[in-house]
Amino acid sequence: MASSTITAAEMMEAERHLSRRCKIMKGLIKAHGPCTIGRSRRDPFHVLCTSIISQQLSVKAADTIQARVATAVLAGAKFMPTHFIEVEFELLRSAGLSNAKAKWLIAIAQKVHSGEFSFEKLRKLDDEAAIEALDALPGIGRWTAEMYLMFALARRDLFALDDVGLRNGVNRLFNDGAKLDDEATLAIAERWRPYRSIASWYLWRAMEAAPKVG
Repeated sequence: MASSTITAAEMMEAERHLSRRCKIMKGLIKAHGPCTIGRSRRDPFHVLCTSIISQQLSVKAADTIQARVATAVLAGAKFMPTHFIEVEFELLRSAGLSNAKAKWLIAIAQKVHSGEFSFEKLRKLDDEAAIEALDALPGIGRWTAEMYLMFALARRDLFALDDVGLRNGVNRLFNDGAKLDDEATLAIAERWRPYRSIASWYLWRAMEAAPKVG
């Protein structure tokens, strides 16, 4: 499987490819500069936790609650399974987490700590198998799994069809704002292979609606 980082040379090749294949993407690359996906290695458990915390929240709200949770569990800059295994449930609730999110973080921490879930094994899976493995965890659906693969594992070729920001970006940039169906949207994204994750980053920049991960 690909490395969880992307070198500057690899990113330049991705951006050259996108620019050759798509005039609109060429303009976005020129406007927004180098993509930051895969620029540095991300801690897998920490990214998974922040992905759960940020679900259905604005970036500002997610940042606030993430900071409160980190303070509550004495996590410092990085969440680890030990921060959640023996934590009082009400402590997480008082930090601003919903009942569901608090339960999910505790359950996932227990699975990782016990070895029932392995990030090392996850890295070796192809994209769809990795999404299935993540989707089986409490609180992780397909969208969160796709965001995780993009931002924690730097997988190059994912397009999250259920992401509202991406869909709005495609509609606005490729169809004058009119809503495109799934088939038409995927047909447009097809031209960006094998770098659809990188193209997604530029669509988020254009829409100023990047997901909060990490």
